Amino acid sequence: MAEKQNIRSLSREELAEFFTAHGEKAFRAKQVYEWLWKKQAGSFDAMKNISSSTRALLEEHFFIHTVTIAEKQVSADKTIKNAFRLHDGKITEGVLIPTTKRMTACISSQVGCSLSCKFCATGRLDRLRNIEPEEIFDQVALIKKQAEEHYQTPLSNIVYMGMGEPLLNYKNVLKSVELITSEEGLGMSPRRITISTAGIAKMIKKLGDDEVKFNLALSLHAANDAKRSEIMPINEQNSLESLKEALQYFYEKTGTRPTFEYIIFKDFNDSLEDAKELAAFCKCVPCKVNIIEYNPIDDGEFERADADKTDKFAAFLENTFNLIVNVRRSRGKDIDAACGQLANKNKAGSPNS
Repeated sequence: MAEKQNIRSLSREELAEFFTAHGEKAFRAKQVYEWLWKKQAGSFDAMKNISSSTRALLEEHFFIHTVTIAEKQVSADKTIKNAFRLHDGKITEGVLIPTTKRMTACISSQVGCSLSCKFCATGRLDRLRNIEPEEIFDQVALIKKQAEEHYQTPLSNIVYMGMGEPLLNYKNVLKSVELITSEEGLGMSPRRITISTAGIAKMIKKLGDDEVKFNLALSLHAANDAKRSEIMPINEQNSLESLKEALQYFYEKTGTRPTFEYIIFKDFNDSLEDAKELAAFCKCVPCKVNIIEYNPIDDGEFERADADKTDKFAAFLENTFNLIVNVRRSRGKDIDAACGQLANKNKAGSPNS
């Protein structure tokens, strides 16, 4: 007997071909596809408007792997961190970030990470595998449900800023965006989705070639090569000059202005000279800048910049260089859910080995 196949890896057209090949009506594909994506059925038995014989046929040939929440932690500021268990037992994390203006899902694209950024807890983990498109979709669907159940508010934004480097899981990430934005899926606008990258120049250009509709954020954190290479080894193969060129190409192809993420560290990148270097880099393309408070990690080498220095840094960029700047205050720090803190530190335990 042939091995069972992951039914959620099939397109609606492929499902229709399966049904016609087995003497069933092609329209069954539309019904099943709706159950899989719009209704997020976790089993064939849940597909109540489909006959028992057809469900048995599906059971014979396919399986449905779904993501579950292994553990949930709620912060004092109402941020919710989830430990997601994947079908093979591996754990990744995702966060619901509620604010007065938006309800954001921060999701992961890999189990662990291979980039070893010095300031990031996730970077200390090994990269164990890429997360499949349906597993990324499930993270969003579960967090969307949380937003509605806990805060009676619909999910408004999605950021691929959890574990992993999305552009090193390019195909799966783009497929997940397709599923999330499809009317047959969650029907979210791509303009409400941001993919964050540590900076892989050739893949940023590929995003331009693919004329993606979602937003792009670059984790910059330093605007000279020496400092950036010190904290982000990826900069050694992806210099600031190569990133400038890639960003210009991306902007020309998509018309979407990127956001530069800049974690501000005490006595490392928080001077006005650092701000001048950042402003010079920002000239390469129309952009926005997010100044992010640093969230300390265990045995970390860095400290959070003083609040008044952070505000002066941001004001200098705005007033002197006319840049669009937001200062992002950390949320979920008390449960290690803030930016850079995701490291599977949860009671669910991590069978990630």
